[in-house]
Amino acid sequence: MGGVTSSMAAKFAFFPPNPPSYKLVKDEATGISVLDPFPHRENVDVLRIPTRRGNEIVAVYVRNPMATSTLLYSHGNAADIGQMYELFIELSIHLRVNLMGYDYSGYGQSSGKPSEQNTYADIEAAYKCLEESYGAKQENIILYGQSVGSGPTVDLASRLPRLRAVVLHSPILSGLRVMYPVKRTYWFDIYKNIDKISMVKSPVLIIHGTNDDVVNCSHGKQLWELCQEKYEPLWVKGGNHCDLELYPEYIRHVKKFISTVEKTPSRRNGSRRSTDGIEQLRQSTDHYEPPRRSMDQRDKPRRSTDTREKPRKSTDTREKPRKSTDRPPRLKFHEYTKFNSIDKLEKLKVSLDHMERMERSRRSVEYHDKSSRSNDQQLEKGRKSVDWLDRIRAD
Repeated sequence: MGGVTSSMAAKFAFFPPNPPSYKLVKDEATGISVLDPFPHRENVDVLRIPTRRGNEIVAVYVRNPMATSTLLYSHGNAADIGQMYELFIELSIHLRVNLMGYDYSGYGQSSGKPSEQNTYADIEAAYKCLEESYGAKQENIILYGQSVGSGPTVDLASRLPRLRAVVLHSPILSGLRVMYPVKRTYWFDIYKNIDKISMVKSPVLIIHGTNDDVVNCSHGKQLWELCQEKYEPLWVKGGNHCDLELYPEYIRHVKKFISTVEKTPSRRNGSRRSTDGIEQLRQSTDHYEPPRRSMDQRDKPRRSTDTREKPRKSTDTREKPRKSTDRPPRLKFHEYTKFNSIDKLEKLKVSLDHMERMERSRRSVEYHDKSSRSNDQQLEKGRKSVDWLDRIRAD
């Protein structure tokens, strides 16, 4: 069942750049791997990391000598680390953090195929590398997930209680909710952040553009409402899905958040579990997960300031970044492909409509069966009453 789920989800959720934006080249003289076409930097390591599902992912680790925190960055669904490379360098400088970015299985030069379960294994492998190869501690690690990257980020964060913080950039409630305004969680849905976010014990910063036409801003707002430890969110006025880095308030707000969590001593309890405990903490996402009651289906409505908006349709064309005079002097931006295409969206809508019609048909048949049984019982009672009257008359 899990394989069917991943297969269905992959058709709608993953768009690795083809061809990849970089090549992995090893210098024969030094034995150092580099991302071609980028020149080698002394403070950047290029790595191949094995995962528990048998794949090997490519990652980059950017050092900052002033850093006290390490950012583990999970990118969007239509990018690879070649496209993200310069942004990683600049975020490391501006935020004063060490930064690791990685490609999901099937992305860039990583082996395997993209799937929900593979991305969970990918982020675990990257996290384990930070602990074992770079000595990073859970208390000093910040998980950062952008768009579909919010899926593996929230999943891992829900199982690591002593993380320093979590940043969710244009996050999704779930994969299916991006494309269709469903009211409950279906078995084949992926990245069910709506059901996991309440288990995250770390401070959470959510950033979302108010004009996001790929992942509606209501996704970010509802996730923020469900957070245990909320931090002041950033709703970027006029921001779309792929241009938030262009706004000066983006870097200011993230920098302020990191500065705040670095100064605030951890109040979270629990032992310092490392990757040795990840497998015990995880809720076996490799197996079929029965549908849970969705958090947007509670009997008692939550107090929320946001109004429910239906997600708008998106196209599969590459979105051009908004031209802005507010661009930070050094912070650059790259383009992403949108999360889903309109033809796939329409196919999914037809599929869901068909399922709902089947469900209504099933209920109608059940109701008809109940009505038939009720009528039969009434006829039986009537027959017995007539028999009883006949016996009285005979006596």
